[in-house]
Amino acid sequence: MDKVFTKPITKQFEFDEDVAVVFDDMLERSIPFYKEVIDLTCKTICLHVKEGANIVDLGCSTANTLLALYKKSNKSYHLLGIDNAEAMLHIARQKVHAYGAKVEFLQADITQVALNCQDVIIANYMLQFIRPLQRAEFVAKIFEALNPNGFFIFSEKIVFEDKELNKQMIDIYYDFKRQQGYSDFEIAQKREALENVLIPYTEEENKAMLKSAGFTTIETIFKWGNFVTFIAKKRV
Repeated sequence: MDKVFTKPITKQFEFDEDVAVVFDDMLERSIPFYKEVIDLTCKTICLHVKEGANIVDLGCSTANTLLALYKKSNKSYHLLGIDNAEAMLHIARQKVHAYGAKVEFLQADITQVALNCQDVIIANYMLQFIRPLQRAEFVAKIFEALNPNGFFIFSEKIVFEDKELNKQMIDIYYDFKRQQGYSDFEIAQKREALENVLIPYTEEENKAMLKSAGFTTIETIFKWGNFVTFIAKKRV
């Protein structure tokens, strides 16, 4: 169970071993409708692409999305997970082995690794950790890596342009975390650890970035408060 922030923090948030061993619990208790969003992502992919499709999950962490996709896809896709945190990939490999799933992993900086000929690129709550000066360039790289008619599906935490509404959504989100068993101290500690590490955009800023990269079909397919899932298609 996630107890990472029950003690005073001594550093900014990072995906180290302490986080990795409780990360699945952290995700389910910190992200509203986490399992439902994974299910929606996988069903959307299965409806759009054929057998043998190349699919990569950027910042795959412990491989929850890839495993769910493997189960839904009749084992027909070429699945690759990329993450720079060895602690996350260690757990991902254990889980994949336990399920007998066919998934490949690569430990690498997702902004530096070569991405070529992908039918689908997934990124769950990952772009928000890339510095704004690099983010647009990275999304353009994702666009170029997609095959014709491929698509980018990703989830993000967002901010609202309306400052009052933004504060209200944050308050509602913190109530959600309290309902999951987190204390006010833990919530405050994590907020401080993530400051200047997680930098969210507005929904419109995300869409403008996608459009600038070359995507022409851009839709929001899920939204709860300040959590959003987008799909962006590379039309030919």
